Amino acid sequence: MTRQQHRAPKHNPHKSRGFTLIEIMVVIIVIGLLAAIVVPNVIQRADDAAISKARVDISGLMGALKMYRLDNYRYPSSAEGLQALVSKPASAKRWRGPYIDVLPLDPWEKDYRYSNPGSHGFPVEVFTYGADDQQGGEDVNADIGNWDIR
Repeated sequence: MTRQQHRAPKHNPHKSRGFTLIEIMVVIIVIGLLAAIVVPNVIQRADDAAISKARVDISGLMGALKMYRLDNYRYPSSAEGLQALVSKPASAKRWRGPYIDVLPLDPWEKDYRYSNPGSHGFPVEVFTYGADDQQGGEDVNADIGNWDIR
């Protein structure tokens, strides 16, 4: 073998070829189309999960309120609120709590609201105003309360 046969070929910068502008644009368009299809589905799933979390939290709070009522023969007043489930209110006679360890926040990082008496045909109500924190609304902005849970 000669010396030339053992040499590695030299890298020639003029011969290496990168991506053309057209190829890069095609890839960006394909990624954009995929994002347009996938992102709305992912966002909808996040909203569904937030609504489900609110319903589960409200069910748990209602269970704790029922235990409170068994011990005290009444639900906490609106003034005592849900805080009565984690610390003894002055008016509680047989408080055996805490009935829950920590008051959860709704999925939008707001406090759950409590009303005694309720206005939807229930003795008490636990609810959230949804993502917009405004009464009323639709979809993720809709009010969610114990009247809404089956």
